[in-house]
Amino acid sequence: MKRKIIKIDEERCNGCGVCIPNCPEGALQIIDGKVRLISDLFCDGLGACIGHCPEGAIEIEERDAEPYEERKVMANIVKFGENTIRAHLEHLEEHNETKFLNEAKEYLKEKGIEVKMEKCGCPGAQIQEINQEDTNNVEQTSTLRQWPVQLNLLPPQAPFFENSHLLVCADCVPFANANFHKDLLNGKSLVIGCPKLDDIDAYEEKLTEIFKHNKIKSVTVAIMEVPCCSGLYHAVEEAIKKSGNQIPLIKEIITRDGKVL
Repeated sequence: MKRKIIKIDEERCNGCGVCIPNCPEGALQIIDGKVRLISDLFCDGLGACIGHCPEGAIEIEERDAEPYEERKVMANIVKFGENTIRAHLEHLEEHNETKFLNEAKEYLKEKGIEVKMEKCGCPGAQIQEINQEDTNNVEQTSTLRQWPVQLNLLPPQAPFFENSHLLVCADCVPFANANFHKDLLNGKSLVIGCPKLDDIDAYEEKLTEIFKHNKIKSVTVAIMEVPCCSGLYHAVEEAIKKSGNQIPLIKEIITRDGKVL
């Protein structure tokens, strides 16, 4: 039986990570500066990630994929080194594929390969404690100018879009950045969304309609520093192109401890 699986051209791949939020199965990760398919098992072969690769580094290949054999997968994965092996093992563990995980560990044991499992996975989902100083700041005033703010809920011709400066914001940003209202939102209309958990194609379509039907003075995209968040910026970039309008585009990147890069 043949099965369609994605294939990544390592020469073309620059590790930008734009494809990652468009792989709902979580089969792609950035490891050692390149996007890797860490598990054939979870690749559905539909190629949702292909159109989001700016370098054209992803294609579909058809190859023998049944029966699935963890040992064959491991024989391929070990070529890429310890980080890729670890990511594959943790990927199996996260999806409760105990049988395949045990087979993978047995293969490594037979080959004399020792890999310590540490939770790497998606950088945006890594657990991290951030130590911040307690402050007693003066109460701030909200600069929010409209409701709703979630992109899925907003009609393209909402009146507050016309002649506005628009902020397209990943929904983690306001929680990370203490000066969000003053430095990012003030004077702008707002749409928020998550490029990892939501339908990024639907976002691109909605944004295209917003840009087509309104005079937007500028667009600021505020995203977190994690790779999966970059999908929101690229969706905005493509939507502006599709709208046929020339709109100034600004990118603001927020670190996990709240600083603006």
